[in-house]
Amino acid sequence: MGKADKTTANLTRRTVMIGLGAGAVASSTPGLGFASELEFQKGAVIRTVLKDYAPADLAGGATLFHEHMSLRDGFLVDWLRHSAETRIANQPPGLQPKPAGPAGAAVGVIAAPAGLTGAAAGVAAAPAGNFLVDEDLMADEMAIAKREGIGCIVDAGHPDMGRNVDFLRRISQRSGLPIVASAGFYTQPFYPKALAAWSEDRVFEEIMKQVRANPTGALGEIGSWDYMTKDERKVFRAVGRAHKATNLPIFTHTGIPGKSALEQLDILEDAGVDPRRVAIGHLGNLVDPNAEIQRAIIRRGAFIGIDRQGGAGDAQVTPMVVSLINQGYADHLMFSSDLSSPREIKRSNPQGGGYAKTLTVFVPKLRAAGVSEETLHQIMYDNPRRFLAFVPKIRRAA
Repeated sequence: MGKADKTTANLTRRTVMIGLGAGAVASSTPGLGFASELEFQKGAVIRTVLKDYAPADLAGGATLFHEHMSLRDGFLVDWLRHSAETRIANQPPGLQPKPAGPAGAAVGVIAAPAGLTGAAAGVAAAPAGNFLVDEDLMADEMAIAKREGIGCIVDAGHPDMGRNVDFLRRISQRSGLPIVASAGFYTQPFYPKALAAWSEDRVFEEIMKQVRANPTGALGEIGSWDYMTKDERKVFRAVGRAHKATNLPIFTHTGIPGKSALEQLDILEDAGVDPRRVAIGHLGNLVDPNAEIQRAIIRRGAFIGIDRQGGAGDAQVTPMVVSLINQGYADHLMFSSDLSSPREIKRSNPQGGGYAKTLTVFVPKLRAAGVSEETLHQIMYDNPRRFLAFVPKIRRAA
C-alpha cells in the first residue's frame, strides 16, 4: 500500500458523486466531486455493525477512522482525572502540586490541554447526562454527519470503555450511516484490574472473545497512556496475535503528545503484523515542524492518524500536514476528530461542530493551504477504505 501500489492510482473526476452523502459533499466541500477506483484483495470487506460491505460500496462518502459514539457514564471524567494525575506526575521534582478536591481529584482536572479536541476537551461544560447514551440525539448526529458527506465511521471503543454494540446498531439503523465496531483493550488506567495477572495468552483469548461476540471491523483504539507499561506491552503483543488470527486492522492511542509511537509499532511488527495494516494514532498532537516521528513511522509502511481535528488545534497541525503531503506521504495519512465532548456535537455547535467536522472544518483549511482536491479525496475517501478492508479469517458474529 505504498506510493507505488495500484491502490493509490486511477483517480477519475466526475461531476456528480454517487453514493452516501454525495449531495452534501458536492455542496459543502467543493471540488471533491470525483470518485477513485481502487483495487482490493479478493474477498476483502469493510465490516460494520449491520453488514459487511465491499470496499467499493463505501466510495461515495468520506470515512472517519477514529470517533466515539458510545462510552459509559463517567468515562470522560475518569479520563480527565487520569490525564491530570499524569501531568502532575511528570512535573520535575519540587514542582508537583498536591492533589486537591473531593475524593483526591487532581489539581487541574477540568483543564484540558490547549488546542485539543476529542476526549481531552470540553467536559467542564458538559450538560447534564451522557450524550453518548442518548439514542435519539446520537441517531440525529449520525444522520447529520451522513448528510454532510460521511459515508462510514469507526467507533474506537470497546468493553473497558463501556462501548455498547447494540446501541451502535440502533443508531446506525436509524441514521443509515454505516458504523464499524472495534475490539481490544484501551490503556493501563482503564484495564480490568485482573488483567495485570493475566498471561499474554489470556489477553489474546479475551480479545478473541470480543471478536467472536460482535461484528468487529478493527482492533482499536489500543493504547499506551503515557510511556508504555509492561501490561500495555503485553496487550500490544496479544493484539498483534489477534490481528494474525483475524486480519483485522489495528489503530492506536499514543498518549499526549504521541508518546511511545515507535515502540508501539516495534511491538506489533515483532508480533508479525505488517505495518501497512496499522495506524499509529494521535500524531497530530506531536507537533514537530520536521515531523521526525511521523516520517519514521511512514517510512516503515504504517498509517499515521491526524485524528483530533476540526477545532482550535488545527492551526498548528495544518503546516505539519501540508509538509508531509508535499514530501509525498499523502497515502499514509488518515484524518478524524476523536469526538467525545458534548461541546463538539452539532446540537451544541451548529456552525462548526458535528461528527463531520474533520471534513467540513479541517479539510477546508488544508484546501486553503494549497492541498489539491485529488489529495484530499485520497486521504478522506481512499486511505481509510484501504486501511479498513480485510479478508476475514473468522466468521462474522451475529
